[in-house]
Amino acid sequence: MTGRNADPITMEVVRNALSSIADEMALVIMRTAYSSIVRDSMDYSTGLCDRHGETVAHGLTMALHLGSFPDAMRALVAEYGDDTRPGDMFIFNDPYTAGGMHLPDVYIVKPLFVDGALEGYAATLVHQIDMGGIAPGSTAVYATEVFQEGFRIPVLKLFEEGRPNETFFKLMHQNTRVPDKLAGDMRAQVAACNTADRAYGRLVEKYGSDRFRSILADLHDYAETVVRQEIARLPNGSWSFTDYLDGLGDDPEPIPLRVTVTVEGENMIVDWVGSAPEVPGAINCPSPFVKSAVHLIVKCIAENDIPNFEGFTRALDIRLPEGTIVNPRPPAACAARAIIGWRAIDVLLGAFAQIVPEKIPAAGEGGVTFPAISGYHRGRRFVCSETMAGSWGAMPDRDGTFAIPNPGGNLTNQPVEMIEALHPLEIESYGMVENSGGPGRFRGAQAFRRQYRVRGDGVQIVMRSDRRKFLPYGLDGGSPGTPSWNLVNPGPAQEIVPVMPMEAIHLGRGDVFCHISAGGAGQGDPLERDPALVADDVREERLDAAYAEEVYGVVFRAGSLECDAEATAARRAGLRAARAAGNGGRPVYLRIFQQQLGLPDFRIEGEREAVYHEGAAPGHVPTLTED
Repeated sequence: MTGRNADPITMEVVRNALSSIADEMALVIMRTAYSSIVRDSMDYSTGLCDRHGETVAHGLTMALHLGSFPDAMRALVAEYGDDTRPGDMFIFNDPYTAGGMHLPDVYIVKPLFVDGALEGYAATLVHQIDMGGIAPGSTAVYATEVFQEGFRIPVLKLFEEGRPNETFFKLMHQNTRVPDKLAGDMRAQVAACNTADRAYGRLVEKYGSDRFRSILADLHDYAETVVRQEIARLPNGSWSFTDYLDGLGDDPEPIPLRVTVTVEGENMIVDWVGSAPEVPGAINCPSPFVKSAVHLIVKCIAENDIPNFEGFTRALDIRLPEGTIVNPRPPAACAARAIIGWRAIDVLLGAFAQIVPEKIPAAGEGGVTFPAISGYHRGRRFVCSETMAGSWGAMPDRDGTFAIPNPGGNLTNQPVEMIEALHPLEIESYGMVENSGGPGRFRGAQAFRRQYRVRGDGVQIVMRSDRRKFLPYGLDGGSPGTPSWNLVNPGPAQEIVPVMPMEAIHLGRGDVFCHISAGGAGQGDPLERDPALVADDVREERLDAAYAEEVYGVVFRAGSLECDAEATAARRAGLRAARAAGNGGRPVYLRIFQQQLGLPDFRIEGEREAVYHEGAAPGHVPTLTED
């Protein structure tokens, strides 16, 4: 390692000290926040920046937030760089003037002064439970312009030399349905920034200002060096992948999301040309969220640890065409933009599956499902927002992980007991769906089910989900995952709700809403799966014995889970012959999944093939059509 200090031990000590401060900020928010979306779902992020506003540390929080800090800090520094004083604190959320992503994601940032000199910034980002607008939770898929989505905040001073901006607090109080929760969560952000202020000051004083600044500069350069070395290990060339969102409303049009990754020596170009134009709905995604997805995947495929210093981004040329769904123009709506960011991860993985296939999973559930449930309870307005995920695609060497957050974030599914204690909702079921997920030599994780019964009146749900028609893609011969479903009053008279309805879902007392997530996709030929692993799945009730025989060709001896090797070999030979003769058409695993839930039968009518510059296709995006 070379640099201004050439002292790798000190650099590592400082790096870890900064990370510890950012983690402490995250703990402060978790312990002091008021709303469940923050305290329990952990939909927030923390970080530290140097005196130039460049990121030097991330808390162990939501990955898809963290890459947004550079754009946000550039907006702040451009507006107030020479007009900051000790005790100042800033607040902003606007995607079009302040580097924001959508209005619920509110930044509160504090400049950090030591001996009167600006030495850094403490940055927090919290998904506030309600910022006003046409829908409770401020995440209406059906918004058509940002003006409908809530309270837009340009870069403003929340505190000026320690004095609160009372005008702002009064305005904010009048523009949210749950002012107590909002104020509590913002106070948690303020507390986190003040905690960082004290710890960061001690760190600067320990090394002295000049030396500390030099160490940070070295760490930026080192992060750049590491990522360039990682890129140089990859083959030169260009690879593309295209995936599709189901679309909006009752008659959805497919929405393509396309990336081309080009490696040129130590540089990488990530170009999103070919992605859909802006849409008349709120899933348009401001660019910082997509940049975050790129940063995440580059770090995930690296062989070595890349420091969380903004210098690592110097090797990445991320191109986001203006006026597209990955870089919308004002006043495009973007309240439900996160589905694009989550799907960007799958698209990037589809491209990198052609470059480093040994490191890449098949597609998972497609990102976090986000229901915002609201109404009145005991005379007061309530908003219950959830972030639900946990069905990974299979890796090349192991099954997909179940009940672990999507790689894009450390979000958690909220505890059943907390929801029932705080809201007029009863969680009737929450768990794994048997016979779900995509088969493979290594199978995708099962889908999960979350089912709510309404115990109040006048309740409505704003829903954002996906992966019903365009299933999670499999790799290396693995099967696609299973589709997602939203159901009202599941059973013989159930109503099937679009994945992204363009209006609120209204429920009365006693009504039931059920979400079934997409199941993760598989890797490798299902008929090559170890029968012992299939037996384990049946024993643990992931699959039943009939499914094991029909899908995996594994036959058990009567009354046991002992594999009948001879019968299994014969059954698998018959399934291979049927497959070779083209007698698939309607994959049996999809038929079993749909029938057990009383859902419409589907057939694969065709495939929208991914488009590649070089290399063999790692998989495809299957298209389902209702019979």
